[in-house]
Amino acid sequence: MSAPRLSVSTWSLHRQLGKPGFTGPAHGMQIPIETHNKGPIPLLELPARVAEFGINTLEICHFHLPSVEKTYLAELRAALAAADVELFSLLIDDGDITHPSDAARDIAWIEKWIDIAGELGATCARVIGGKADPSPETVAQSRDVLAQLTERADTAGIRLMSENWFSILSTPENVNTILSRLDGKVGLCLDFGNWRGDTKYKDLAAIAAWAESCHTKAHFAAPREMDKEDYVQCLDLAQKAGFAGPHTLIYDGPGDDEWEGLAIEREVVNPYLN
Repeated sequence: MSAPRLSVSTWSLHRQLGKPGFTGPAHGMQIPIETHNKGPIPLLELPARVAEFGINTLEICHFHLPSVEKTYLAELRAALAAADVELFSLLIDDGDITHPSDAARDIAWIEKWIDIAGELGATCARVIGGKADPSPETVAQSRDVLAQLTERADTAGIRLMSENWFSILSTPENVNTILSRLDGKVGLCLDFGNWRGDTKYKDLAAIAAWAESCHTKAHFAAPREMDKEDYVQCLDLAQKAGFAGPHTLIYDGPGDDEWEGLAIEREVVNPYLN
């Protein structure tokens, strides 16, 4: 039986990477190369640095790739292999599969990134479930497009996942409705930080059984000032649901020392890995 393991997202090291510019479907596959390689670590060196930090699973945000040329993708895949770091997921952080006018454009763009995830040797690709106002029609549209995208993911040799993020998947009811109608074809990334309010823990617990990965994010009021109570409650509910995937540490707190923030999170998460 698999057990939870540590992972990290490139979003947690956005400053180390030099804060590359964001891209979405409106840009096509154009990358603002002038915003890349401005930080202490280029993406090609990140797998080795992550391994040195004691983590052997990584998630990469799509916009952190400075190139989608096949030669670069092969270099990055080789760097991951050399560091013995699994690329668990390519995080496709834009695109609206429920957009009233641009859905077809966005779906085509997402499909290209699914192909790239396959070329990188990723286990999964995570897509957004939709940004339209939730309604029976848009929920059904989200389900139908996700089903369509699983075919592309199958061809690429990866698993498709979505996340409790943005409007369509902003409630446990919608998450459960859509995932149950997909018959296990789409996995869930359970993000601790996307939902707030009085019902946060109840709502996360209601979908935690679907989780194949967690975006294990802690809130920091100031550098080194973690809301540990919130973090532990989220970790507890995931554990209670039998979670056995990667706990991907998410740090985007106020302190510029991202490695320090990740180390603080790791200390709290470590007891949940056994």
